[in-house]
Amino acid sequence: MENGIKKNLLPANGTHWKKWYVPLEEENATIRECLATQAPVAAGSADIPLIVRLIENPKFDIPWINLFNGAVSLEDHDVIHLLLGRGMLPKDEAFVIGFTMGSSNRMSTAEKKMYAFAAKYLYPGPYKFSDDDITVFKKAAHLGYVSDCQPLDTINCAELMDLSLKEARQRVGIEPDLLAAYYQIESQRFSQFEECLRITPQGREKLEAQINAEKLAG
Repeated sequence: MENGIKKNLLPANGTHWKKWYVPLEEENATIRECLATQAPVAAGSADIPLIVRLIENPKFDIPWINLFNGAVSLEDHDVIHLLLGRGMLPKDEAFVIGFTMGSSNRMSTAEKKMYAFAAKYLYPGPYKFSDDDITVFKKAAHLGYVSDCQPLDTINCAELMDLSLKEARQRVGIEPDLLAAYYQIESQRFSQFEECLRITPQGREKLEAQINAEKLAG
């Protein structure tokens, strides 16, 4: 029964990326099962703007270019979203990028400032970070630095695909309690944003109540 309850935390198959999210509390589903619930996305890595690929993807067309520590491939990036219990909205992205870079233990203060500048002023359109996104990024970078997990840019995500989320997090050294404690703070500080509300059980209840109220009002 407990297993069945936890499986209900998975999004429905074909969930759009804006709504796709597997909570940190989900432990039993495998990485592969979680990824299978995503709706197909037409855009691939080749459609991501050049500046974003240069900064965030170490396997870009010129392999020796790696401007920032902690860069990972697009495929590994999706797995890290699951390990950290985050979706795909702006502050989810800011957190995942920040935590991944911070976990490398090689990200200097100057490098952090340089990335924040690039994300705010050089990234185009939907990739651009707001001031709030940068705040989340910096908090996440610090959290990744103090975490005892493996550097997330070095893990072999292919070996994690058929492990449960709990097993995968244990293998990598992700500390759910550390993340949950921070998520409480982020959820309260940025309660006006869906991606920050839904990262805690209390926030998800509030979000559901808001959605139900909007339906009744409509």
